[in-house]
Amino acid sequence: MTTHPLISPSSLRSLQSSGAPLLIFDCSFDLSAPENGRLAFEDEHIPGAVHADLHRDLSAPAGQGASGGRHPLVRREGFAAWVAQAGLSTNTLAVVYDRNRLNFAGRLWWMLRWVGHAHVAVLDGGFQAWKASGGPVETGMSPQHAAGDFRLGSALVELVDASFVLHGLTAPNRKLVDARATERYLGKVEPLDAAAGHIPGAYNRPFSANLNEDGTFKSADALRAEFSALLGAVPGTVIHYCGSGVSATPNVLAMEVAGLGPSSLYAGSWSEWSRLAGHPQATGAGIP
Repeated sequence: MTTHPLISPSSLRSLQSSGAPLLIFDCSFDLSAPENGRLAFEDEHIPGAVHADLHRDLSAPAGQGASGGRHPLVRREGFAAWVAQAGLSTNTLAVVYDRNRLNFAGRLWWMLRWVGHAHVAVLDGGFQAWKASGGPVETGMSPQHAAGDFRLGSALVELVDASFVLHGLTAPNRKLVDARATERYLGKVEPLDAAAGHIPGAYNRPFSANLNEDGTFKSADALRAEFSALLGAVPGTVIHYCGSGVSATPNVLAMEVAGLGPSSLYAGSWSEWSRLAGHPQATGAGIP
């Protein structure tokens, strides 16, 4: 059974009260100060939640992952074993959230589907919405749940590599979407990677454009209209990327919410592409 990609705080509280199989992950993180995500979690989090750290749990060391870039994906076998040890079973609903406008929660939502777990939803509005709704919180470290029975399954999302992107640059039915801030897409600034700019032919859709001011996702109709205006009514094969494969995942999620999915992820993203010899780069407006 495939779960709707979003869940409201009230629906999550109802599930908690019902005793339904449920495992909550807090993905809060701070790229500029990596320990802050864990500290914020220990200060307060949804009761029973497990902390999923971007660097420790959701990324692999350089050269050891399933993708390139600054945040290589953990290999599928290892990640499936980690979520099972955290308490995930086949029939468990995984609910993921963060304090970061659903950036890092999007990563875990995508990774769970990548290892074959369809029963996963993102808490709409994140931890801020949970607290605003009156949801209870607790403090301390991640609880120790009994290990679950989850086993690696067939991927429910598509991961593509740099070679696939390169050989499809001129294909009329393939469209690239860059989720970074417009200034980085244009090549005006580049604080992290080897060069400034974007993959030629890419459209720009900053991941934050999917959200309302309160941090909840825009309606399916609004998202569908915006993506259709950007990519065309029939977008074809859509491949999302960003700087390191993290902030592209909210765009994958948004297209699912809009009913336009599935779409693909180039997880190596600009941090890998900008370092590869012979891979073209562009700056400026390109495709609006």
